[in-house]
Amino acid sequence: MTESASPHITKPRIMVLGVQPGSPPFRIVEIDGQVVGEARSITDVLQLAAAHGITVHDLDDPDVVRWVGGDKFTWTVH
Repeated sequence: MTESASPHITKPRIMVLGVQPGSPPFRIVEIDGQVVGEARSITDVLQLAAAHGITVHDLDDPDVVRWVGGDKFTWTVH
């Protein structure tokens, strides 16, 4: 029997989903699989994380935050 190594895929605690239309547009934020709020900026993401006891040191670390449908600079609908 042959065992193959499978890559370890981490699931970050914070997921920032794609931009939703609104005035202003927003992104839904999930922490540990639960919707915790809406973010209209990076600051909102950091505040939601802090409110749930998470200190984010690097918004570009995919093991900490997963940006869906854009990156940390994507805040408008295309």
